[in-house]
Formats: sequence, C-alpha cells, structure tokens
Amino acid sequence: MSATTPIHDTAVSTYPFHLTDEQEQLRREIREFATREIAPHVSEWDEKSTYPLTVVKEMGRMGLMGIIFPPEYGGAGMGYVDYVLAVEELSAVDGSVGIIVASHNSLCSNHIFLAGNEEQRRKYIPKLAAGEWIGAWGLTEPGSGSDAAGARTAAVKKGDKWVLNGSKIFITNGSYADVAVVIAVTDRDKGTHGLSAFVVEKGTKGFRAGKKENKLGLRASDTAELIFEDCEIPEGNLLGKLGEGFVDSMRILDGGRISIAALSLGIARGALDASLKYVKERRQFGKAIAEFQGIQWKLADMATELDAARLLTQRAAVLKDAGHRVTKESAMAKLYASEVAVKICNEAVQLHGGYGFIKDYPAEKYYRDVKLCTIGEGTSEIQRMVIGREILKVHPSRG
Repeated sequence: MSATTPIHDTAVSTYPFHLTDEQEQLRREIREFATREIAPHVSEWDEKSTYPLTVVKEMGRMGLMGIIFPPEYGGAGMGYVDYVLAVEELSAVDGSVGIIVASHNSLCSNHIFLAGNEEQRRKYIPKLAAGEWIGAWGLTEPGSGSDAAGARTAAVKKGDKWVLNGSKIFITNGSYADVAVVIAVTDRDKGTHGLSAFVVEKGTKGFRAGKKENKLGLRASDTAELIFEDCEIPEGNLLGKLGEGFVDSMRILDGGRISIAALSLGIARGALDASLKYVKERRQFGKAIAEFQGIQWKLADMATELDAARLLTQRAAVLKDAGHRVTKESAMAKLYASEVAVKICNEAVQLHGGYGFIKDYPAEKYYRDVKLCTIGEGTSEIQRMVIGREILKVHPSRG
C-alpha cells in the first residue's frame, strides 16, 4: 500500500442534502483532478516541502483560485457550498493543496473583494482568480496571534505614501505571494479601531519574504514570514476605511473559518477512506480485522462524527450563500470539524497499528496535517470565545 493511494468514494452518500447536478459534476471533476495530478506526488511534496506551483496554476485555469467571486471579476461565480465541496475534495488527497486554495480565496482575495473599492477589485481580483497571481494575508505577528490588537507592524502616512515597518509570521503562500493584504497599526491609541489594511505587491521596495517555516504537517503549503522595512506604498493601497482593518478582518474570518472546516472534513475523510481500505485488507486471527466488533465501533464513531461535522459546515455555507451573518455558525463549524478531524486521524493511525506510524501508509500524514486545523484562523479556544459571545447576545444576562 502506498501513501499516495487514490481516495475512495465514501463521501457520496454523506452530504446532508441533495447536491445539484452541477455540484456533483464539480465534485467529480475535482476528485478526478486530485487523483490524477496531486495523489502521485503527495509523498515527495511532503518530504521535500515542495510547493506545487504547477498544480496551483492549473487550479487557476480550472477556476478554483477564484471560485467564490463573480464572473465579472474573472471568478467562477460559485457559492460557499461549492467552495466547501472543492476544498474537501482537494484536502482528502492533500491538505496542503486544500489550504493553499482556502487561504488564497478566503483571506487575501476575499479581503480585497469585500473591503476594496471598485478600482482595487478590478486591478487585483481577475489576476488572483485566474491564479496568475498568488495571494497572501498577514495578520499574525511574533508577539500577537490571538490578540490581534497587540500588533506592532505600523503604517505611517508620509505625504502621498504609506510607510510600513514590521513583520508578519505564519503566512500561507508567503514566499510565493504576488500580492499580500497586510494589517498594520495606523493609530496605536485606538486599539482594534486603530488597525488598517493595505495591499502590498511583490517587488515593492522594502517588502520581502523572510524565513520559510519547517512544519510538522501541510509541508507542501508554503508558510513564511513577511518583512517590511521602510516599505513605501501609494496612499491608494489602503484597503477599506482607515481604522477598520480589524473589523473587516473579522468579517473575512467568518468565511475563512468555513474553509478551514472544509479542510478538516477533507483530511478526516481521507483518513477514514484509508482506514476502511486497510481494515478490509489486513488479516489477523484468520479474518479481516474489519470483521471485529471493536474495529467496527471505531469506524462507526469516525463516520458519524464526520457526518455531523459536515452538517455544521454545510449549514454555515448555506447561510453564507444566503447573505446571512455567520459568525457563530462558522465558528461552530470550524471548532467541531477541526477537533473531530483530529480524533478521526488519531483513530486512523491506531487502526493501522504499527503501519500507521510509517510513511509508506497515508495515515501518519493525515495525522500530521490535521493538527493545524485546530490552530489556524483562530484556535479552538478562540472559537469557543466567539461562540460564547454570540449566544450570550441572544440570551443576555438579566443581572
């Protein structure tokens, strides 16, 4: 058995509602693409931390790098339900590819689309949607992760320019980004309302990628530092209103958390698929281990929790497509899907026994990849804070 064994079709009957013919076709096309173009390279990319640039460009031609944007901006004009299907299918083969697509769409491109003016949209979205340009999004800093208000990267207005100084870390696509959306302090006395967003293009003097991280998992996804040293950008590169960068970022993360939930679903489903195949083939005490009740109970829990996570994720996607605010729903989906995915991948390793600990089998990679899902775009602890605040708005204290 190989770590690049193509995925199986356990997902067909597990979607929480009927998919349209177009959505089924999308799912099949992405699955075939992932099996053909990604699966044969997964182990090598992981081992060497190779960024799959050729595949990224091909996904641009397929419309996946601009899947949620309108056709008038070069996008595929699809919704979040379609987006969730796409990210799950890619991530079931390689989570690294899934997170590249998720970060590019949900964070960088979507911030420009939602907060940018028409000139900025027309300038950047078509190139990003086509995969001609790769996008990155910078919020996290060495001293401020969950506490975004503690950011130190600053932007100072000088004439008709903004001058940026500081750094961002853990930036997906950081080394390959042609354009980055960066959150910087413009008024330190105003807390979160003193943060603003800026668009910075590759090649701008004073802007460069720094250290590339050597990671536990998702190793084919580039994660790097962004450095700004007296980086001058035009005043027109302010994205959205001055001082509203943090507020806009929270809106962006509502959608981004749906994509991380989808990433979790894909990785977990890949682990479940690999486990189902293994337990049918592995024989002990004269029969396939799939026949043992203890094994079946593990599989039952894995499949049930995966379906429950998919229900939460698709609910958030449906509401997002309908134009509803999804702060609570996306946080619930991200929290539950990521934590369930970690459990499923842990059980996948256990089901494989000793083989689950070696790289000839896919279980160990799913196990390494999945942990990021409980950390990126807001830790599980932050999701619980968000959910708690949201439900207290509905049921306020009477004290």
